[in-house]
Amino acid sequence: MGAVRKVAGYLGLSGIDHYDEGYDDDGQYEEEYMPATERAARRWRSSSESSRIVMVQPLKYNDAPLIGQYFREGQTVIMDVTGMAMPEATRMVDFAAGLAYGCEGRIERIADRVFLLAPAHVEIETS
Repeated sequence: MGAVRKVAGYLGLSGIDHYDEGYDDDGQYEEEYMPATERAARRWRSSSESSRIVMVQPLKYNDAPLIGQYFREGQTVIMDVTGMAMPEATRMVDFAAGLAYGCEGRIERIADRVFLLAPAHVEIETS
């Protein structure tokens, strides 16, 4: 099914072709359309699998993508910036705070220059 037909069908402006639904013009099977909000909800939905906690000790700001990769995969990350100079450590914490906010997670300081980044499905209990 072509892109124009998909948009027209989504908007309700065309008839439904049942015989070729799910196939593109090349005859290859296409996955069913799913809104971005639903894809995001599936990504962040808690699973019955056990969670993994990843400990990262970045030495420079260029290590930030590694932290982002673990966190976007739904893993809890403990970030220890004690080995970084104060200006770079501040940038790294700012990055992590933005990452947590953007992915609807949380960031908590658990020790001096050590932070916990928790995805939305992880509950943090403090006493």
